[in-house]
Amino acid sequence: MEKKVLFLCSQNAARSQMAEAILNIKGRGRFAAYSAGLNPASQIDSFAIEAMKQDDIDISCKVPKSLKEFENVKFDFIITLCDKAINECPSYSSDTITAHWGITDPINFKGADEEKIKFYIKVKKEIMTRINVFLSLPIEKLDKLTLETKLQESEALLKLSQ
Repeated sequence: MEKKVLFLCSQNAARSQMAEAILNIKGRGRFAAYSAGLNPASQIDSFAIEAMKQDDIDISCKVPKSLKEFENVKFDFIITLCDKAINECPSYSSDTITAHWGITDPINFKGADEEKIKFYIKVKKEIMTRINVFLSLPIEKLDKLTLETKLQESEALLKLSQ
């Protein structure tokens, strides 16, 4: 049975959309990924679309979604991608495993278009790396506390390696 994963950030216009698409491809059959925002943008960020296209992943038809759309969905994992989301994330079932991946919002990057796309690609690669670590965990064999600890440890290890 597929585990449900929600990626949560502030606008659901870049990071969480990228994470949803990547996990749905890499974790097909094991995970069903979704994404939402606390204050959804009106559309997906064009630089996020372009960064994903470079890996033949099309998110251009996606739309930002509100967390409210998922209030009756039981998730196995909720992964926040920004500090605002972790601070404002509502409480969920005690069975839900939570983790925080503090990923810089590429929407705030200032620079020429070429510099922006390079930054979005860097963010996408960071998300891919984190998802690869997530997929490598023996999820079926670990209890909730151990999984949360491992997910937080992977956050610390990734920060050290940057």
